[in-house]
Amino acid sequence: MDIYSRIKEKSKEGKKQLAVLVDPDKHEISDFLPLAKKLSAFPIDYFLIGGSLLSKDLLDECLQAFKEVSDIPLIIFPGGVMQINSKADALLFLSLISGRNAELLIGKQVESVPYILQAKIEPISTGYILVDGGSMTTAQYISNTLPIPANKPSIAALTAKAGEMIGMKMIYLDAGSGATNSVSKEMVAKVRAITKLPLMVGGGIRSAKVAKEKFDAGADLIVIGTAIENDPSFLNEIADIFQ
Repeated sequence: MDIYSRIKEKSKEGKKQLAVLVDPDKHEISDFLPLAKKLSAFPIDYFLIGGSLLSKDLLDECLQAFKEVSDIPLIIFPGGVMQINSKADALLFLSLISGRNAELLIGKQVESVPYILQAKIEPISTGYILVDGGSMTTAQYISNTLPIPANKPSIAALTAKAGEMIGMKMIYLDAGSGATNSVSKEMVAKVRAITKLPLMVGGGIRSAKVAKEKFDAGADLIVIGTAIENDPSFLNEIADIFQ
């Protein structure tokens, strides 16, 4: 079963799914193997590998380390055309539908096609929606776009539905790495009510209570990154949610 089919099937069954985001830029090469071993002991469904800006160029080493010790699917969360690697199982083929930057709606996607075909990895068409998390994020700065205001859940919902109508396979609501605030439960619920596509939610999720709140509001898959990078034992707090 391909990765998208797995996500979709679990969503239909109402199973909660967890993705852990690992940004290679925040680590050294020597960190990857022990980090992969530590994280693989938890009930994680997918690893998202990547970030908005990979200045260290350690994507390949990071993927290799995780591949050596874990059977958990590796999905690239790309911040640019060059963040494509055959060691991954899949790639979020992101289109930044919350912004009006044509390069991130279709331009960079066209440029990436030859690399994706060469790498022979699964592209998962994803409508990426940046949401104001209370502070400027790297994704917002690099993309040169404005996030959807946190108090405008209807705009997020209509944007998600437009993405579905265009043909996206999945929606990702993201407050951004290190966000002060997470995406509100009202926004998650609004998006859930208007589309049946698998719904990912990430950014600013730092407690089991907040994680459960996203699932209760309709998220199929939550993404946790900074909180785990700061303290991997945080996964112990949310493990009960996935029992």
